[in-house]
Amino acid sequence: MLTPRHTQRIFLAAEPVDMRGGFDRLASRVLQAGLELYEGHLFVFVSKRRTHLKILTWDGTGLVVFYKRLAKGRFQLPVIPEGARTASLDPASLATLLEGCRVRGVGRSSPSGGLSSGIDTPCTK
Repeated sequence: MLTPRHTQRIFLAAEPVDMRGGFDRLASRVLQAGLELYEGHLFVFVSKRRTHLKILTWDGTGLVVFYKRLAKGRFQLPVIPEGARTASLDPASLATLLEGCRVRGVGRSSPSGGLSSGIDTPCTK
């Protein structure tokens, strides 16, 4: 299982991506959003149908992609405000998202002005 370190930030792309793209296409999306690719943060991308998810990260020696396809159902994404390119997730929200559970809407976080999220309960799969 993917366990983020406390120093890693987690960014969820607001727009769906074509899952046929590999490392380079995902990396270009990170750079287009104005984010730093080589800091080791996690960049989460979801397909248009929300059945596939990829996470891109830099591990210090190269890019790594984590790829998940749900056996049934769809990834339940938080509502991201219109115009935002990314939302920030905390590790618990990422774990909930990866399990196919609903992550509630995002809101402003204080230090960076980015977006943060929380988890809805109960889990809906």
